[in-house]
Amino acid sequence: MPNAQPQSRSAADRGPPTEALAGLVERVTYHNAENGFCVLRVKARGQRDLVTVVGHAAAISAGEWVQLSGSWTNDRTHGLQFRAGFLRATQPTTAEGIEKYLGSGMIRGIGPVYARKLVRAFGTAVFDLIEAEPARLREVTGIGPTRAARIVAGWAEQKVIREIMLFLHANGVGTSRAVRIYKTYGAKAVEVITDNPYRLARDIRGIGFRTADIVAGKLGIEPTAMIRVRAGISFALAEATGEGHCGLPVEELTTLAVKLLEVPPDLIGAALALELEAGEVVADTLEGARCVFLAGLYRAEQGIAERLGRLAAGRQPWPAIDADKAIPWVEERTGLALAESQRRALRLALASKVLVITGGPGVGKTTLVNSILKVIRAKGVEVMLCAPTGRAAKRLSESTGLEARTVHRLLESDPKTGGFKRDEANPLGCQLLVLDETSMVDVPLMRALLRALPDAAALLLVGDVDQLPSVGPGQVLADIIGSGAVPVVQLTEVFRQAAESQVVVNAHRINQGRMPELKPAAGSDFFFVEADEPEDGVRKLLALVRRRIPARFGLDPVRDVQVLCPMNRGGLGARALNIELQQALNPPGDLRVERFGWTFCPGDKVMQVANNYDREVFNGDLGVITGMDLDEGELTVGFEGREVTYGFGELDELVLAYATTIHKAQGSEYPAVVIPLTTQHYAMLARNLLYTGVTRGKRLVVLVGQRRALAIAVRNSNTRRRWSKLREWLAPDGCPAVTPSLLVSALVSRSGKPPLPGVSFRCPIALPV
Repeated sequence: MPNAQPQSRSAADRGPPTEALAGLVERVTYHNAENGFCVLRVKARGQRDLVTVVGHAAAISAGEWVQLSGSWTNDRTHGLQFRAGFLRATQPTTAEGIEKYLGSGMIRGIGPVYARKLVRAFGTAVFDLIEAEPARLREVTGIGPTRAARIVAGWAEQKVIREIMLFLHANGVGTSRAVRIYKTYGAKAVEVITDNPYRLARDIRGIGFRTADIVAGKLGIEPTAMIRVRAGISFALAEATGEGHCGLPVEELTTLAVKLLEVPPDLIGAALALELEAGEVVADTLEGARCVFLAGLYRAEQGIAERLGRLAAGRQPWPAIDADKAIPWVEERTGLALAESQRRALRLALASKVLVITGGPGVGKTTLVNSILKVIRAKGVEVMLCAPTGRAAKRLSESTGLEARTVHRLLESDPKTGGFKRDEANPLGCQLLVLDETSMVDVPLMRALLRALPDAAALLLVGDVDQLPSVGPGQVLADIIGSGAVPVVQLTEVFRQAAESQVVVNAHRINQGRMPELKPAAGSDFFFVEADEPEDGVRKLLALVRRRIPARFGLDPVRDVQVLCPMNRGGLGARALNIELQQALNPPGDLRVERFGWTFCPGDKVMQVANNYDREVFNGDLGVITGMDLDEGELTVGFEGREVTYGFGELDELVLAYATTIHKAQGSEYPAVVIPLTTQHYAMLARNLLYTGVTRGKRLVVLVGQRRALAIAVRNSNTRRRWSKLREWLAPDGCPAVTPSLLVSALVSRSGKPPLPGVSFRCPIALPV
C-alpha cells in the first residue's frame, strides 16, 4: 500500500491534497494516442508495491522515468489509483529502465530479447552508442548489418515522431497520426506544420480541418486570417467529394463555409476570389446553377468527355464482321443459344467502337461479353480486361477464362508520384479494353484509364447502373448512359436458370420498388430473420454467422460469410459488429496489437481503407492477418495469396472487416451475405443501397431486422443528387440527356420491329440493321 493514503474532504470547496510522486514505468496498461489518456503501472520511489497511475501523456513507454503530481483516489472498480494532474516523462537512465524502454516495441528491430542483449553489452551508454557509434551494434550476437541499420533508422525516426507528438499535444490535438505525419513530411514535420498548419487537413488522411484549426489557433492564426478562410473553402469542397460531388453550387458552398469557419459571407467571397485566381478551384454553371469545382476534378471530367468523344468517332480496330455468320459461329463454340435480345446486342457491339452494357443479375451480361470477346479475338484483336477491385478482377477472369487485372495494376501505379506509369506517352498495348463493374469507377480513375487508352482502341464498359455510384467523386457510368453520347445496351430479361434463385428474383423486385418475397421456399437462398430491437438483432446475427449458416450451408464463418451494413454507426453498424464478431470468431489472445481504436490479432479479417501504391494494396481490398512480430513491430496480411507487411504505426490503413459497409463491398461477391436492417439506419435506407447489398450474395442472402426498415429502403428511390458536370460535357449539342429508364431503341425504331422484351438500345450513330 502507498504510504500516503487518500484524505476525505473537510469542506465542499476543498479538494484532495496534491502530492508528488516519481518512479519507473513498469508497464503501459493503456494509452490512447489520440487524447493522451494513459493508465500506467509505476515502480514509485518510496512505495513497496507497484502503483496504478492515471493521467495524460502525448507519448509514454515502459522504462521511462516519470515525475508526477496529483492525488490518491479509491476507484470503485479498479481500487487505489494515483490521478496525475501533471505528468512528465524523461528518457530512462538506469539499465533496468533502458531495457524496458528498448524492449517496449517502440523501435522496429528491437524487442525484449535484443533489448536485453544491448543493455548487457553496453550498459547505460547504449543510447549514445546508437547515435555516435552505430557500427558497434554489430558486436552484439544476432545483429547483422541489416538489423543494425534498422535500429539506427528506427531510433532516428522515433525521436522525430516523439517531437511531433509533443508538438501536437502541446497544441491541443491528439497524436495518433504522428507516424503518418512523419512519413509525409519527414524530419522537418514540425517546421512544415508551423508554417501552414492547414496542410495537415489536406495531406494527412484522418486529420480534418477542425484538428488543423486547433493547431492554427494555438500558433496565433486569427479566425479571420485569409489563410484560414481559403483553407476552409478547399476543405468544404474536399469534404463534398466524399459525398460524391465534383463541385458545389456557390450558395451551398458559402453556407457550408460560413458554418465551418464562423466568419461573414463577404469574407468567404473574398477568399473564393483568391482561390479562383490561384486556379485551385474553377467556376462554371451546371444546369443553370452557378457552381465551384475543385480544379483537378473539373479538368478530369472535361478530359473524360473529350477522350470518349474521340474514341467513339474513330473506326473499330477490327475488320467489318458479318453478324449473321458470327452469331451461329459463337453459339456453336460456346454451346449456348443466344436469346434474341443478346443477338441484337451482339450486332451492336460488333459495329461500335465504344459500347456500354448494363443490367442487373441474371440478365446474361456475362454470356454477352464472352460472346463479344470470342468473336473479336477470333479476328486477332489484342484484348485487355480490368475491374476496379481485386475480387471483381478475379471474378471477371474466371468468367471469361482470360487474364483480368485491377485498374491500378493495369495502369502500373507509381509509388513515387501517386499516379500511374501508363498514360498518353506510355499507352496500354491493346486494341479492345473491357472494364467491368464500371459503376464503381470514379472520375479520377476513369480519367487515368482513358488517358492510357490508345485512340485506335475500342472500349467496352460493363456494369449495373442501378447499383450505388462510386465511393469517390462523380457518377461516371450513369452520366455516360444518360448523356446519349455512346451506344448503350440495357439488358432486363432474367433468364430461366437465374430466375430459380430467390436472390436474383428478389434483387429485381427491390430494384422495381416491390417488396422481396420473404417466405422461403424449399432450397431457398434468400431469408429474412425478424428482430424488432437492435440487441435482439445483434444476438441473432451473431448466431447466424457463427453457427447457423456454417452448419446448414457448410460455409466458413470468416472466409465465406460477410456482414454488410448500411452504415458504420450504431449497435448494428459495421464498427460495433466488428468488435462483437471478432470476439465470437477470433477472440484476441496474448499475441495482439492495439492501434487506432482496433485490436488486431493473427487470423483477423481486415480491409485496406486507403490506396497504398508502395504495397500495391488499394481501398477495399480484403485480407487476413497471417503473422505478427512484436519484436519487429509489424504484422503481415495475406491479400489473395500475396503477403503484405505493415509497421504498427501504419495500421491506420487497416480496419477489421468481419462487417463492412455496403458501399465498401461494391464490386465484390461473397458466398454468403448477412445484412442488418433497422430503423436506426434510417438516414441510409435507400433502394439502390439495399439492391447493391443483396446482389453481393452469390449463394445466400440473409436480412436481419425490421420489416418496416426493409419497406422504407424499398420505397426510397430518392438517390442523393451528385453535382457532376460530366453528363453536360458528354451530351451532344441539341441532344437532351436521358435517364437509363428512358432509353430508346434506335435500332428497333429504324427496323420497324416491335421492342424486344428484356433489352433496350440507344445508339447516337447510324448503324446497319
